Amino acid sequence: MSSINPARRIAFQILTRVETGAWASELLLAHTQDLDSRDAGLAWELVLGTLRRQAQLDFVINQLAPRKLDIEVRVGLRMGLYQLRHLERVPAHAAVTESVELVKAAGKRSAAGLVNAILRRAPRGRVDWPDRATALSCPAWLLGSWERQFGIETATRIAAAALEPPETHIASTGRTQDIGAQSVVPLLRIGPGHRFLDVCAAPGNKTAQAIESGADAIACDLHPHRLRALADLPCRRVAIDATQPLPFSTGFDRILVDAPCSGTGTLGRNPEIKWRLQPADLADLHRRQVAILRNSINCLAAGGMLVYSTCSLEREENEDVIAEAGGKWSVHRRIPGTNAGDGFFAAVLTSGLPAND
Repeated sequence: MSSINPARRIAFQILTRVETGAWASELLLAHTQDLDSRDAGLAWELVLGTLRRQAQLDFVINQLAPRKLDIEVRVGLRMGLYQLRHLERVPAHAAVTESVELVKAAGKRSAAGLVNAILRRAPRGRVDWPDRATALSCPAWLLGSWERQFGIETATRIAAAALEPPETHIASTGRTQDIGAQSVVPLLRIGPGHRFLDVCAAPGNKTAQAIESGADAIACDLHPHRLRALADLPCRRVAIDATQPLPFSTGFDRILVDAPCSGTGTLGRNPEIKWRLQPADLADLHRRQVAILRNSINCLAAGGMLVYSTCSLEREENEDVIAEAGGKWSVHRRIPGTNAGDGFFAAVLTSGLPAND
């Protein structure tokens, strides 16, 4: 693939690996560092843009393809079609020719003529989509879930926001952080000397915020290798499975449970989630989240504060979790398309707090 533009070559390789479970952003960070800024930007645009609009692209491809396609062929077609339909600055001949060459280089030379023909025949203007889910490039079950929870208008805004790159903000800690994520830690009203427990801490952005407020922090995560991302922070790091009772004998003044979740509030930056998540996954996540939250509440000192948060939009991971855990909560939410940045849910445990805290 040496004669192919490096941005397209890397994007093709990443999109192919995403089909087998890899994460796009992780691969992009690892493989675009040596590219110049222009090619790196194109690689990010090709990968994330293609994933965001995958349902639309596949609908067009399926209207023109006479048979089932190997994944390398489909990825080449998706990339080429995305450039033709959405990247005005990319010459059409480059989008078509290099998509053909990518498919050849991937060992699918026999499909080169088909790829060339489909891309040259593909519509570049308005398409009559078969349904709202395809028009918004969103799984029908997920769009329906949002419609039931938020109403059709808000659900449409959420899905439409997932088609665009999200805003990025730089926190005062110097770490890149979404504006929604930055809004969670202030809910804890952390002050100097507070004993702070971050139950699911990696990659450490929220831990850094808490430390900046003067907290004496302990950061936990299930995976030791993920805790290494916090090596630059002045805190104790502990690898634990928070679905089991936590190994702390004294209570904490402030606890953050930023629980592992589906991530449906982050589809603009992690679009592959749309195509991987299944309804059954939400039930499994709910069980884990409830266990983590209950174990964390048991470590809260009298008069302390606890925040439960996710970057999910799903009731199963949010309202249903705090209801099952018990207690009185105040709820805060950010919704993509309505609020800037990613979608977030945060709930503050308010029962038992002194009136002047």
